[in-house]
Amino acid sequence: MEYSVRHRTTYRYMQEVSHSRHLVHLAPRATATQAVKEFKLLVTPATALRTSRTDYFGNPTEWLALYEPHMVIDISAESRVTASTPPEHDAAASEPWEAVRARLESMAPETHQIVQYLFDSPLTAFTADLPGYAAESFTPGRPLLAGALELMSRIHEDFRYDTTVTDASTPVDRVFEMRAGVCQDLAHVGIAAIRSLGLPARYVSGYLLTKPPPGKERLIGADASHAWFSVWAPPFGWIDLDPTNDLIPGEGHITVAWGRDYSDVAPINGIVTGGGDHLIEVGVDVIPVE
Repeated sequence: MEYSVRHRTTYRYMQEVSHSRHLVHLAPRATATQAVKEFKLLVTPATALRTSRTDYFGNPTEWLALYEPHMVIDISAESRVTASTPPEHDAAASEPWEAVRARLESMAPETHQIVQYLFDSPLTAFTADLPGYAAESFTPGRPLLAGALELMSRIHEDFRYDTTVTDASTPVDRVFEMRAGVCQDLAHVGIAAIRSLGLPARYVSGYLLTKPPPGKERLIGADASHAWFSVWAPPFGWIDLDPTNDLIPGEGHITVAWGRDYSDVAPINGIVTGGGDHLIEVGVDVIPVE
């Protein structure tokens, strides 16, 4: 499938901002099942200084700097990507999770870029009994992917999707206590649970094609940013899992970036001088290209 993706964010400040700097993760990245045909970033005010670079995790980024006073900043990303369905894998053929953990502990050469996803990160550090929660799915000798799939399904069943109870900084302990949150929070629970067993997991940000109810037209801006997580399951490598929808992401998922948690790959991070209170307007459209 080929998609046109538009992501527009507008900040409106109550007072003048003298200058600001922003780190932007909005360009989709190329993967084994995704090709990026085009990407444009439009910024208003047009006086913003821009620097493109690749971050530590291999994600394309833009640094923006505005040194002229402003009360509104508008950041619009337009992408054209093609996505295909990932190959199917027999979960029972993945290696036992204890064997994978032992390989990571021995620092085998093929794990040198994997072990960085073993450790706590700002939004996945926990004190709750996430090891106990994870252990219900990772019984002794169980293939890693089979355990991860069951964990994904349990999170989907046990946690209520609720847009009113968390924000971008909510720690995973609080999400685990409430058993509620949004896609970002459910991904953090999965990551923390996997890491609690000494296994690697990473956070993935992106978009998900949504379909209107039968007989209804798509609403402009109805799609939204999405998030899920990945586990390293030899011999298959990294496998994406979407606990919000209880499925393995397919051609309807568009990958933007990955890191240790949301704080590594937030769509827009920034520091402003002045501004006071502000309003944020976000609109996302994922449109299939015929």
